Amino acid sequence: MNEMSPSPDRKVGLTESAAKRIGELIALEGDASLMLRLTVSGGGCSGFQYGFSFDNATQADDHLFERNGVKMVIDDTSLDLLAGAEVDFVEDLVGSSFQVKNPNATSSCGCGSSFAVA
Repeated sequence: MNEMSPSPDRKVGLTESAAKRIGELIALEGDASLMLRLTVSGGGCSGFQYGFSFDNATQADDHLFERNGVKMVIDDTSLDLLAGAEVDFVEDLVGSSFQVKNPNATSSCGCGSSFAVA
């Protein structure tokens, strides 16, 4: 895992709501060592897509972000496309979901899980 903290323009934030929901999901899994892994991969209807999973191991190119004891890891390549983003958890009448507010996205699809960059 990358021991150096990313520069301020490469940070990714977790909202209070996202940290709370991630903590609840980790508790349901029964493994306190789990971290949210956020990735970006090619695909989706707009060119890139977000991926969310749980992981209990880090890799050499991972960057660690934390809020209220909840940890999120992002690999260096994904961080290039996520720098300055914020992960939120939103609940409304049509359901609940994690949403990425990504300043690097020039457009996104209706489902909110894929995006394009300039």
